Amino acid sequence: MVKGLALALVLAVVSSILGNYLISAAVVALLLGMAIRYFIKDISPYSHGLNFASKKILRISIILLGSGLSLDVILRTGMFSLIVMVFTLLAAFGCGHIIGKWFKMDWRLSSLISAGTGICGGSAIAALSPVIEADESQVAYAISATFIFDIIMVILFPLMGRALGLSDLAFGLWAGTAINDTSSVVAASYAFSDAAGEFATIVKLTRTLALIPIIVIFSIITTKKNANAKGIKSINLSSVFPWFIVLFLLLAIINTIGFIPAAVSAQLSSISKFLMVIALGAIGLKTDINKLRQSGFLPMLHGFLISAIVVVVSLAVQIFIGQV
Repeated sequence: MVKGLALALVLAVVSSILGNYLISAAVVALLLGMAIRYFIKDISPYSHGLNFASKKILRISIILLGSGLSLDVILRTGMFSLIVMVFTLLAAFGCGHIIGKWFKMDWRLSSLISAGTGICGGSAIAALSPVIEADESQVAYAISATFIFDIIMVILFPLMGRALGLSDLAFGLWAGTAINDTSSVVAASYAFSDAAGEFATIVKLTRTLALIPIIVIFSIITTKKNANAKGIKSINLSSVFPWFIVLFLLLAIINTIGFIPAAVSAQLSSISKFLMVIALGAIGLKTDINKLRQSGFLPMLHGFLISAIVVVVSLAVQIFIGQV
């Protein structure tokens, strides 16, 4: 246990340092872990610790993520924002399912890419992966697909927003609902204006709360699929319910009420992010690059298509309801 945890911890520390100068620490940990794994012929001495980090520590990080969220952000974003988010989520998962079937992809990989695109990038992918029993290569591929599109959007979004003549509010809503990762949302929206950045951040936090119903829905879907595969007619949903998401919601409620001091909330959020870096580093260390190669180009194209659809849908809904 110690060897694998120590390796994941060292990787997380290095990734956190590099993350201050490059891309997000979580993505650095995943990619660096995959690179290190390529040179490790026998991963078995580290497997127990890496399994613990990629599963248990991952769940703990998701639970603590709730301490930095407040349910009143839903009220602060307004009804227009919620309408746009509903349509972008439907577009991400609906089109993701259709395109995934068209490309003959594994439904788990398709769902992870849709979750990353529709909700909150790597955090959503990491949170959903244990629920749908996705393997490490699918998690790595999904995060890579959404990350590459995010990098492009950070550059293009401010340029497109100015070309379209969007207001600060309209651009903040567009960036907050269409860009995947939180750090990318912040980078793109503040590049447009401070007002757009503040609103986009609030919208993005509201999107994160969509993890709750999505994880519950996919828990039921996975359970039924497994039951059908084994020929089981009746299932006990309580035995497979993702209880960690209940703790995530409970912390969000406690934070909303005001029982968690702001300083403590900020500290727990930082711990959550670091634990996520450890978990994704462990996932990277367990990922065989050869498996990613076998997946081919279509899953990456799937991620680009879904991301592009969400970008268009977000803007189209705003135009339809008169926000633009």
